Amino acid sequence: MEIIELKQVGNVAKTVFDFLDVSDTTRYEYKQRICLFLWFTKKQGINKNSFLEFKRYLKSRVDYSVSTKNKYLATTRIFLKELHRQGILPVDITHNIKAFSQFKKHKKEGVNEDEIRKLTNYLHELTDDRSNTRLKAIFSFLIYQGLRQVEITRLKVSDVDLVSKTAFIQGKGQDDKEIINLHPVTIKNIELYLKTNKISYGFLFPSRSNKNLNNQITTRGLRQIVTDVLRELEIERSVHGFRHYFTTKLIKNYKGDLLEVARYTRHRSLEMLQVYNDGIKLKQDLPRYYKAFEEVSF
Repeated sequence: MEIIELKQVGNVAKTVFDFLDVSDTTRYEYKQRICLFLWFTKKQGINKNSFLEFKRYLKSRVDYSVSTKNKYLATTRIFLKELHRQGILPVDITHNIKAFSQFKKHKKEGVNEDEIRKLTNYLHELTDDRSNTRLKAIFSFLIYQGLRQVEITRLKVSDVDLVSKTAFIQGKGQDDKEIINLHPVTIKNIELYLKTNKISYGFLFPSRSNKNLNNQITTRGLRQIVTDVLRELEIERSVHGFRHYFTTKLIKNYKGDLLEVARYTRHRSLEMLQVYNDGIKLKQDLPRYYKAFEEVSF
């Protein structure tokens, strides 16, 4: 039984997320993802079981990862709760319906030492022109600072203090900025980049596309710059793989002191760092595991 006409939902669907206290990036992602639920309910409208039925539909989508399914489900949950809050839905149809169970260990490996060596050798050989100094500065923030993509795109020239060797970063989901210490290599590459490109104000890495010239570069634009280099070097890793590398490198060198590592990685909880630590220990223990079956062969 339909409890709300889809036409009524369609009229407010585009504006529901406009009144949420979230970042512009998150709002954009919500608006993109909710289209799947609107498509799913197009024929039958929304009834008291629509959210559960949508979850079952997502479960059947073998082309989606559990992480992707949860993103669609979470977006729809927020959308329906907001409809209920505004009095458009008479009941909260998301009540008592859980998200998909998700394994917390990493599904993908980060960039490894051999790949970092290959990349840094490549960067070292580049001439110091406008584009190449930009590349070196971007990769410095990925390799030596472990910054997230969105954190790099938000950086402004005024956020970087080359004298005190620090920078102010606006982290994921944060309204305020926090200070980080910059590695000497990062400092060197930023100085060269700013001098070569004659940049003294505005965004540290302004967009060079015609549509968005000199404005904040998008995460997609940044990702394209990085993946173009990785593809050329035949390194099959995601951009986020650099943060994995950064975190793993620190945990190994700090002998598992996760509290100290967290000061540099800026993880809000030690739970994720423990996942990294467990993965490192497991790899270190593999020779003992292999040895246990030395006498067994066929």
